[in-house]
Amino acid sequence: MFQAAKQTKVFQDVVEQIQEAILDGRLTAGQTLPAERELKEMFSISRGTLREALRVLEQKGLIEIRLGVGGGSVVKAVDTDQISESLGLLIRSQQVSLNHLAQFREDVEGIVAGHAAENHTAEDIHQLKELLQNASRCLKKGPSQRNAFIDIDKRIHLTMARITGNPVYISVLHSIHDNIHRYYDRFLSMDIPELEENYNDLCELVKAIENGEAERARHLAKQHVQRFNQYMKMREKSS
Repeated sequence: MFQAAKQTKVFQDVVEQIQEAILDGRLTAGQTLPAERELKEMFSISRGTLREALRVLEQKGLIEIRLGVGGGSVVKAVDTDQISESLGLLIRSQQVSLNHLAQFREDVEGIVAGHAAENHTAEDIHQLKELLQNASRCLKKGPSQRNAFIDIDKRIHLTMARITGNPVYISVLHSIHDNIHRYYDRFLSMDIPELEENYNDLCELVKAIENGEAERARHLAKQHVQRFNQYMKMREKSS
């Protein structure tokens, strides 16, 4: 299954070989990698190099290292959690500019809204309308409910992502909305006028989704994100 590691990049080569074996299905979820002694011989590497490579694979979420009797390096099912976490770290460290994040969201949120208009069920619409009712209650209580309102806004966007059934959209938007509050706290003022504007946008968007108006839903979502990004950019320039 494996070849002796290339001596010029031993560590990386071991990681890449095992990773490829998992990704192309030669190693499947739940399967245990060969014993340490056997892997050392296959790769022609030291015990320290092997253990370091296995730790990296565990950090990537590709294997789980189990200790004790019956333990070993067990292959995990590949999911989107690691991608989401990596993107989340990038956003939290604010190495993504507000402009880049805005550009990405304008495109993706519009696409997601369009797919939601095409793929929703009656239960999906019920959930979205229930979230709108909660948002309305927050709006009536004023700016003191700003954070609660923003959380509902987030849940509406994530519900639309879930409706698409696409795990990539779901994972990426979860990561963005779980971490974008750092930008909101710095650059977004959500007083009554902004809360009302946001709420009205969401109502129109849910209505378009319910009516199956995919193109209108795309336009509304993109316009909504674009407008509030402009507010944040203006505040960023003045800060």
